This record gives sequence, structure tokens and C-alpha cells, in this order.
Amino acid sequence: MATYKGRGAPSNLPGRFESTLRQAEDDGWTPTLEEEGRPPTAVRVEQARSILSRNDSPDIPFEVSLNPYRGCEHGCVYCYARPSHAYLDLSPGLDFETRLVAKPGAAVLLRTELCKPGYRPSPIALGSNTDLYQPIERDWRITRELLEVLAEARHPFSFVTKSALVERDLDLLAPLAEQGLVHAFVTITTLDRELARKLEPRAAAPQRRLEVIRNLNQAGIPVGVMVAPVIPALTDKDMEQILAHASEAGARSAGYVFLRLPHELKALFTEWLQTHYPLKAEHVMSLIRQSRDGRENDPQFGSRMSGSGPFAELLAKRFRLAKARYGLDQGMPSHKLDLFRPPAAQRTLF
Repeated sequence: MATYKGRGAPSNLPGRFESTLRQAEDDGWTPTLEEEGRPPTAVRVEQARSILSRNDSPDIPFEVSLNPYRGCEHGCVYCYARPSHAYLDLSPGLDFETRLVAKPGAAVLLRTELCKPGYRPSPIALGSNTDLYQPIERDWRITRELLEVLAEARHPFSFVTKSALVERDLDLLAPLAEQGLVHAFVTITTLDRELARKLEPRAAAPQRRLEVIRNLNQAGIPVGVMVAPVIPALTDKDMEQILAHASEAGARSAGYVFLRLPHELKALFTEWLQTHYPLKAEHVMSLIRQSRDGRENDPQFGSRMSGSGPFAELLAKRFRLAKARYGLDQGMPSHKLDLFRPPAAQRTLF
């Protein structure tokens, strides 16, 4: 199986809604992915008609979310959002990290939503599906525009990222934190740099993410660490050390998620294991099945985030003890909801 520099997925496996099966053939004219060695990133624009999504899932700690991008160039092979690319008639594999969708009108739509009569604020989770600070944000700056609208409206929000690009927006985030409006979370999956390069090739290095936690904390922004996903026999060994280093850097809370493999992600992750860790592959999958009632994935509320069975229970106990040991059980301060004021209405020339 070929691997592509800077990319996580080994292939472009078909999405579950595709009605046709495509197979590349070499006609001698067009370079193949193997010859190019580095599939390029392409970004198309989506003219969205709405921007806020609402959910009532009992195991998700937010009701409202906003995603400025579809797909994610970080290329994390384990990303639970990969199957969503099938709705675009694209592959959850390489397409998810190379054929991206940007929503440049997101800030205008958000402003319109916040100006509606009767709007009641609830903390918005930014980038709940894909990272709001992925590399293309440097050029598109959609996240920056969203923060400016939220700052004007004094609206509470939270976000999770693996990127150091968040430091660009400290000038906005720090004053919002002083008003009790922002919670930041940084995901650290492993401390092993070589493993991280294979798992999440275009995300910041683990040690750089610890520095991001430190810088957010020093700027007065409440920050937590997410150990996610925990992959048995591959990343779970780092759990306690991640919490120890994150606490030392200034994190005040912590959470974890057991690896989820919905839809096409089961085949994609198995393919990745066979490519990079063939001798460990069956052991990893065996532990996953032991923790998912004999299956590769469990979609049930309550158990889908943590797993079940002896191995999952041991992980939960380890996490609980380490979280208490390193003072990461203090939690985040409550979001302020009473400061909200509708932003100025969008002005047009016509």
C-alpha cells in the first residue's frame, strides 16, 4: 500500500453513497498519485444558507455548533468526521484531507442569525466536526471573521484544535476570556512524534501543542486538554504523561474519547494499520472489538465515547486517577450568557 507524504489516508476508498465504482488507469499522459507523491489540496466554496447546527445528543456537551470548513487538511486518519465527506460524493479517504470546502460567508450568516428577534444565546462549539484552525485558515481567515462577530455580540463559545495557528488570534481571545466568553481545548493524541506524523501528519507536533496550552493559559484563556482518540495498544500508553505535561503547561481540565470507527472509517483505519503497523494491527483491532461489544464501532449514546468491557473500564480508571493526580478535575468556569447583545446588522450596497 502506497503512502503519501503529508497525508494520513493510504487511499481513496469509495464513499457509501457512491453509485459507481471508479478505478484509475494509467494512460501514459496523466501522472498518477504514486508518481506525484503528494496529492495537492483543492478548496471549493460553499454558499451555505444557514450556519448554526443544533443537536440534542445526551453525550455531547453543547447544543449549538458551527463549522467553517468541510474536510480537514490535518489528515488525522482516525477522524470521526471523515464519513461526512461521503455526503459530498467524495471519498472519506484522501479526498477528506485534499478536497476541502470553505464557507467564506459564515460570518455574515452568523451575524444574521444573532440579529434575529428572540435569539437566545447558548455557547457555540466552533469547529466541532473539523478543525477551525486547519492550515487553509491562514489564507481564508473565516475563523478570524467569526471571532470578530462573536466578540462584537459578546457571545460565549468554545473550540477544540490541534493547531498552533490559534495563537494568531490571541488579541481577540484574551479580551473575550476576561469576559467569561471562551473555553479553549487542545487535543493531544500521543507524545510520540514519529507516530503523530503518521496519525495526524499536518497537525502541530505534540510538543508544540503543549506550548499552545502554555501560551493560551498565559494569555488568561481557560484551556483544557483532550486526549482523543485513545487508540488501544498504540496511544493509550501516553495517557498519564499527556495529562502530566498538560497540567504543567496550565491546562485546568481534561477529557478523553475512545477511538470511534463509524461507517467507512473502519476500513480506512484498518488499512492504515496494515500499512504502518502490520505486526500490531490485529492486536489493536482485537482490543477495539473487546471494547465495542464484539464490533469495530458502537453508535450507542453513553458507550460510544468511552467503550465498554474490561479494557475500556481500565482506561477510564487510569484517566480518572491521573486527572485527579494532576489537578485537572477543577473544570472550566461557567460561560457568561448575560452579556450578549445583538451585533450590528449587516450593511449592503444595494
